[in-house]
Amino acid sequence: MTMAWHFVGEKLRDGRPVPADGVKLRHTGPVVICESGLHASLHPFDALKYAPGDTLCLVECGGIVAHQDDKFVCTERTIIARMDAVPLLRYFARQQALSVVHLWDAPQVVLEYLMGDDAARAAAWAATATRDAAGAAAWAAEWAAEWAAAEWAAKDVAAEWAAEWAAAEWAAKWVAKDEFSVLVNDAFEDWI
Repeated sequence: MTMAWHFVGEKLRDGRPVPADGVKLRHTGPVVICESGLHASLHPFDALKYAPGDTLCLVECGGIVAHQDDKFVCTERTIIARMDAVPLLRYFARQQALSVVHLWDAPQVVLEYLMGDDAARAAAWAATATRDAAGAAAWAAEWAAEWAAAEWAAKDVAAEWAAEWAAAEWAAKWVAKDEFSVLVNDAFEDWI
């Protein structure tokens, strides 16, 4: 059996009710990844990509038929434990935003919200919407100028820039993936 992660909504994707913890769900019939069968991910960050709802489940899977980079398909899946992941996801999103907040002049109310002041949430949204509306044209012009410069640059320089951008994006994703895993493992520490 393989321990994995799976998000659920009110019902399963095929319309069946979400089973209770400890109840083994079985799939009969063809098993084709992305088409039919029971899916799960080895990493909770990967499972997030396929989330139809905000309930995160630690699952035990058997009868694994096929793997992809971020998921697998199987014939048996049992929910071991579950949680409403909304508070965890909001916390994670705040942490990710704080990791790049130095890249812009964030209004104080936004910083307060990102630091955990839920009462500042509505004001933070309003502040960023106002800022975004006021700065949208300037941002678009800056982006267009940078894009034009990149297009104008020699192909090898543009290729090097693209490779550096891809490497930075990949590294940031892995850092976020690891940070999310720590949060989820802490939340499910009694079952892992």
